[in-house]
Amino acid sequence: MFQQQKQSILTEEDLAGSILGDLKRVVREYATAATESTCPDIRQLFTKLMDSTLALQGQMFQAMQQANMYNVSSPALRQELDKQAKQYQQTKQKTNQFLQQNLGQRQGQTMYTPNMQHQSGQHQQGTQTYYM
Repeated sequence: MFQQQKQSILTEEDLAGSILGDLKRVVREYATAATESTCPDIRQLFTKLMDSTLALQGQMFQAMQQANMYNVSSPALRQELDKQAKQYQQTKQKTNQFLQQNLGQRQGQTMYTPNMQHQSGQHQQGTQTYYM
């Protein structure tokens, strides 16, 4: 018979990255649970769970960084940031101009009028307008 070797589909780096991502998600979930809890004991429990998971996440990050499994992004150049900010500002201005031009042309028009019968004086009993 064929001898099958068990091979992991994911590399150690992929597995570690997955665990790190899960730990980050769990910290967020515990933080949400703690902030939404009305019972002080439950709030304290979620806070302790969040703190211990956050510590574990920090240890995992350190281990990954020491094993060269986690690459920190390089700092962005100030010039590139300024260029992007300028482009976003121009896009914002163009969008505002577009909206002003189009809304200005339609100023007298009603874009959406639910239940037109009420406006024309044809009131129907039992008719109800629903908004989504």
